[in-house]
Amino acid sequence: MDIQHNKLQWNFIIILIAVLIFSSLIFTNSLVKELSNEERKKIELWAEGMKQLSNIENTNKDITFIFEVIQNNTTVPVILTDEKDSILSCRNFSFPKNDSPENVRAILNKMRNSHEPILVTLLDGKKNYIYYKDSTTLVRLTYYPYVLISIIIVFLIITYFAFSQARRAEQNRIWIGLAKETAHQLGTPTSSLLACLDMLKEGSQNQAIAIELEKDIFRLEKIADRFSKIGSIPSLEQKNIIEIINISTDYLKNRVSNRIKFTRLYDEKESVFIPINAILVEWVIENIVRNAVDAIQGNGEIVFSIHDHIQVVYIDISDNGKGIPKSKYKKIFEPGYTTKSRGWGLGLTLSKRIIEEYHNGKIFINYSEINKGTSFRIVLPKNR
Repeated sequence: MDIQHNKLQWNFIIILIAVLIFSSLIFTNSLVKELSNEERKKIELWAEGMKQLSNIENTNKDITFIFEVIQNNTTVPVILTDEKDSILSCRNFSFPKNDSPENVRAILNKMRNSHEPILVTLLDGKKNYIYYKDSTTLVRLTYYPYVLISIIIVFLIITYFAFSQARRAEQNRIWIGLAKETAHQLGTPTSSLLACLDMLKEGSQNQAIAIELEKDIFRLEKIADRFSKIGSIPSLEQKNIIEIINISTDYLKNRVSNRIKFTRLYDEKESVFIPINAILVEWVIENIVRNAVDAIQGNGEIVFSIHDHIQVVYIDISDNGKGIPKSKYKKIFEPGYTTKSRGWGLGLTLSKRIIEEYHNGKIFINYSEINKGTSFRIVLPKNR
């Protein structure tokens, strides 16, 4: 519930930030257009000042204001050309002293594409053209919202990563606590069952019951051992994976419906040794088989196959059950996800953790089709 609430909060925050960013872009673009128009008017006034200065015939006339207008342009870069496209002068450029005319000409060609030139008609009928581009301040203001968006995105990514790590750590603490509490709770009934087993063994007529009871007690001890290993780094030993799967399937097929057939498509007498923790790998096999049993409605079959490659061993567990939608391929490994009315939805989550974190392997759905079946694949490395 808390995780779902946090997701809703994150969705609200993301939508709010998106609205603020969109509003900021609209406002900034409007401001840029307004400043661009102001710079255009400023250059037109500057052009008018140049025209008035060139058309003055009376040398005694006060031209202080005209000079102030011309000198006032200290930010907008401009280039003045004649009607033959020869460059007459430049203003507000930081050209190097030895800069070539070709570079100035290249800048002029770029300025042609940015703004329409301003025509200045002189007294003698000659025409000059003023080309200009946006000031440095206006250019910076244009890119400002995009820089701001980039900073916000980076901040959101870092925040989301930190939140995900904190949530994952919280989930790990829950799993470890649940596992250790379960192991503790299983310890008491196991001790009582062992005492009952000793009593049953004393009567010869109860030997068959005692054998099956002993298997289940051993199973309980193994389950307690499994849970006790969650949260700690288990030791890996060279074990015959074929023997491990044989033991697991032998136990499980006697405890599921007789309408479900177990088929092994490998040589049961062959040996394939790999570094594993046998107790935890058996747990993974059991989780997948129980999911397969739940997926099969009526008669069905669970098929086991093992492929020994140079560096890894592939274990495929397939069923002819109801199948899994492709959109759920990754979802089924998330904690709490389950399609059953009972259960914590942790079986496949713990299986993924056992295989990928403890054994450096992979577990995934290799194939699935609705109403035809599903195939899980486990990949285990042959070397540590």
